[in-house]
Amino acid sequence: MEVRGILPRARAACEVEIAPLSKDSYDEHGAYDAHAACSRARVVAVRCSDMARSTRGQATVEMAIAFPVVIIVAVIAINATLFFSDCATFDRAFRQSVRTFACSPAFGQGLSQSSAQIEQALDAALDQSYLSIRVAVSSAGLGHVKFTGTLDCAPHLFGRGLRSEVFGVSLPHIRHTTSLVVDVYKPGVLF
Repeated sequence: MEVRGILPRARAACEVEIAPLSKDSYDEHGAYDAHAACSRARVVAVRCSDMARSTRGQATVEMAIAFPVVIIVAVIAINATLFFSDCATFDRAFRQSVRTFACSPAFGQGLSQSSAQIEQALDAALDQSYLSIRVAVSSAGLGHVKFTGTLDCAPHLFGRGLRSEVFGVSLPHIRHTTSLVVDVYKPGVLF
């Protein structure tokens, strides 16, 4: 009966045959011959170590191929997390700015001036070189005004700008838009 197993050091690179004691392991008087059994085991070990040597650099090659991919995935995940954080800050700051500057404008202040003040407040709240902010104003009907804020995020590496193209593939800007409809107070109007 033969038992086949895998030598753990060879990492599945060789098969070891373990056979029960045979007639070769005993001498002519029936005594166990340890030298014959050990020499057979040595031959199997040498054959396995030669096979293990042929796969010695495999882990290094696998890491050299997989490491850049892991780094790219990590950078994308970090960029996405930073973008989501900037979006949350933008939404909160946009709504607060619209409530502050657009709902009760100063006497003689028009919608374009309110829009410019909102944009300045947002630029102060999100002072990052890779972000660009725009605020647009439109009529929503029935005397209501819709303010729309747009946040454009350029691809970056921890706040440092990247090229707009890598290996011929363009890196698009990510855009987030939010809007708020308000009833602008008109000084001197009584209805």
